[in-house]
Amino acid sequence: MAAQGFGAPSVYHAVIVIFLEFFAWGLLTAPTLVVLHETFPKHTFLMNGLIQGVKGLLSFLSAPLIGALSDVWGRKSFLLLTVFFTCAPIPLMKISPWWYFAVISVSGVFAVTFSVVFAYVADITQEHERSMAYGLVSATFAASLVTSPAIGAYLGRVYGDGLVVVLASAIAMLDICFILVAVPESLPEKMRPASWGAPISWEQADPFASLRKVGQDSTVLLICITVFLSYLPEAGQYSSFFLYLRQIMGFSPESVAAFIAVLGLLSIVAQTVVLSLLMRSIGNKNTILLGLGFQILQLAWYGFGSEPWMMWAAGALAAMSSITFPAISALVSRTAEPDQQGVGQGMVTGIRGLCNGLGPALYGFIFYIFHVELDAPPDGNGDTPVHTQAHLQLLPQSSIIPGPPFLFGACSVLLALLVALFIPEQPHLGLRPGSWKKHSSPHGHPHSLRPPGEAKEPLLQDSNV
Repeated sequence: MAAQGFGAPSVYHAVIVIFLEFFAWGLLTAPTLVVLHETFPKHTFLMNGLIQGVKGLLSFLSAPLIGALSDVWGRKSFLLLTVFFTCAPIPLMKISPWWYFAVISVSGVFAVTFSVVFAYVADITQEHERSMAYGLVSATFAASLVTSPAIGAYLGRVYGDGLVVVLASAIAMLDICFILVAVPESLPEKMRPASWGAPISWEQADPFASLRKVGQDSTVLLICITVFLSYLPEAGQYSSFFLYLRQIMGFSPESVAAFIAVLGLLSIVAQTVVLSLLMRSIGNKNTILLGLGFQILQLAWYGFGSEPWMMWAAGALAAMSSITFPAISALVSRTAEPDQQGVGQGMVTGIRGLCNGLGPALYGFIFYIFHVELDAPPDGNGDTPVHTQAHLQLLPQSSIIPGPPFLFGACSVLLALLVALFIPEQPHLGLRPGSWKKHSSPHGHPHSLRPPGEAKEPLLQDSNV
């Protein structure tokens, strides 16, 4: 496959793959919320959390193996595999909702496109370019959600959800064809092991291998605890927030789509222009602290907010909080040696993968124990029935905290902020144990080459902490 594709491998190949995949899923935002409540009329939030939780945990368990195999077989084949299986549930929405949600859960085994895309980007960028490239990929994810939910909601209202499912399936097929025809291989044959039959050790396929290395360096431990405490509520929020807006706050499908579009636009600006300015002006660590501060305010506002305008105001803070993870990735990338990039990024990605499983299940359980449920689904015109409106009107009086999981998330991020205060201004990540080999990276970033004649900086030298 290395000879196929248009032009030299570039970041733009990676962002197109990400854009098409999540644009297809964005079209299904409104139809999925309706189908979810129709399929699970009781304990909707709990079932949604369990479905997304199983998917996240399976992704966490499979990501290291897929990353290790992509080191041997190349990135392109695994981009094709992950996109195909991530989008496989889409046609099932109208065929069988039960099978649709079942396949979504099982698809987590291969739903690790971001991991392969980050490996693709690491193969073709120098160290000083990588943080901006990661920011571009994250901004592309936000850009894919700017218009697609609104388009899906409009087409569903005018032509029915069947057309939306067909369109989403067609875009997913377009993404697969683009990978087959246009995406060149980023990992040269000379950078791989001697043959396709090169052995893959169990350490490479072990999803907990990177987590066990967390305690080997105090700085690594602080960074990973910060990632866990800040991304756990974020993962739970992503899994349930639009359902919360639709069924608890009384948003119409068009309002949900508009909310996603505005949030996406603001996130793009935050992860490109604002992130770059902050990194240059206040430094990497302070950028992380600022992002965590915005996340605390956002989650607290979501937790206590009982009016739609409060959700809109908190959404602006959510866009600003999106700078946190690109800033953490940049911190890891800048302070690890070129052949340790995979180890550092693999640990952070492993923590995020674990949160993708635990976060949705935790949010669904908290909604369940606080009895945050809906009495009846919205009607076909996107309006809320009268008795449901009465239920929503009583919500602020019957509950001091309308959104309990979001307040829990704010407390978790507050702890993350306190931990991040102890991260050194100029950290060095001592990641390399004696048995660690170049090709043992779970996410395949170890192939960055140092330009000829470039001396190592003292900051990047090995040390044992």
